[in-house]
Amino acid sequence: MKFLYETFFFEDFVWIPEEKKVIFKYSLDEKISFQETFVFDFEWTKKIPKSMLEKALLGLWIMAGISYFKTYLPPKIKIKKFSLTRSQAQFFTKTYTLGLGEFWYQNNINPKDKINFPYHSSLPQTSSEKTSFQGNLVLIGGGKDSITTAEILKSQNEDFETLTIGNYVFFDTMLKKIDKTHLTIHRKLDLKLKEINAQGAFNGHVPISAILAFTSIIVAILRGRKNTILSNESSANNENTKAFGININHQYSKSLEFEQDFQNYVRENISSDINYFSFLRPLSELKIAEVFCKNWFKKYQKHFASCNKNFVISNKNKKFSWCGQCPKCAFVFLLFSPFLTRQEVNNIFEKDLLKDKNLKKTFQELAGIKGQKPFECVGEVSEIQEAIRLALKKSDWNDLKPLQMKNPPSHNHKFSLHSMPKKFEKILANFLTK
Repeated sequence: MKFLYETFFFEDFVWIPEEKKVIFKYSLDEKISFQETFVFDFEWTKKIPKSMLEKALLGLWIMAGISYFKTYLPPKIKIKKFSLTRSQAQFFTKTYTLGLGEFWYQNNINPKDKINFPYHSSLPQTSSEKTSFQGNLVLIGGGKDSITTAEILKSQNEDFETLTIGNYVFFDTMLKKIDKTHLTIHRKLDLKLKEINAQGAFNGHVPISAILAFTSIIVAILRGRKNTILSNESSANNENTKAFGININHQYSKSLEFEQDFQNYVRENISSDINYFSFLRPLSELKIAEVFCKNWFKKYQKHFASCNKNFVISNKNKKFSWCGQCPKCAFVFLLFSPFLTRQEVNNIFEKDLLKDKNLKKTFQELAGIKGQKPFECVGEVSEIQEAIRLALKKSDWNDLKPLQMKNPPSHNHKFSLHSMPKKFEKILANFLTK
């Protein structure tokens, strides 16, 4: 496909506090315009540091632009009314490039020199601000991971609120069980995206977690919260494959590398007092599954799902569901096998996924028998092989045998590297050893 436009313009953003919303404006060569809206539909603290909020909104404006930039990949980027420092430009250039890893791979595009954010070399480093914020925000995705984070923090009497982008009916029972104040953000993409994609524009995966990262910082400012807490695991750090001289990681914006880059961005440009970190980073997906199944599966068994089909626009379901066809469903099926009975796992998906011939290739890819790791938020081959080894000790999982490697990669449950405050590391460690 031809690159039809010369410049991607960040036109402006408009903050409308009386309507609790921000409007982001972009264009391709000032010919095709886009407009995206975020609504922060909850009560705000009375004293909002305005300059801090504007810096956070600027970050979200730039990050959210990735959905529109990728449509035609213009060679030039221009930011109207604002200028970036060198370090800000480097952050966005890196995050766009690596966050679009799967996009480059699927569209067979070499990302070299495709993205270069402009900056003013004479512009001084933006200053961050001190706050008196307290308490925590826990981002809820609907799956086992964020439930595990919320329940562990509850067990230690930590003060927190929950946060989601989108008001999904199927979250209601889960949120009632978590039993904390819940905050909702509404995001409305420009409908032109669908139109130009149908006309042949480039399309593919974007780093939604990077957009969510900036959004959560804005919520922290509006609510006066000190910590924004994610539930990303250690396996999010690892690539699916390599291409064009870079690691292609579907989960790049959930990785420790992005998390640390983003922490630096916030400290340098927004506030040194707002923390952003993953509480479950030290743990593998398999360990999280073990903790969840042991402690909270029975409480939430009908009221959680990791399947991303729940979040497609066409989904009108009033309860969580599992499509039973995607790599994420197959991954969770295998992940839970050591810790639940076969019938309990089958009940989650309302069928036995191992008997679905259409999933044979997916199971083989997840287990490392054939192909490569699927482009989904799934764990490592070592985790799956360990899950299979443990499950085979039980008689109801004997048909996992064909997926077992003779010499599987080693797996352990030791704490991995993380970037959370010592207080939270201690909370997690103490819970795991109780």
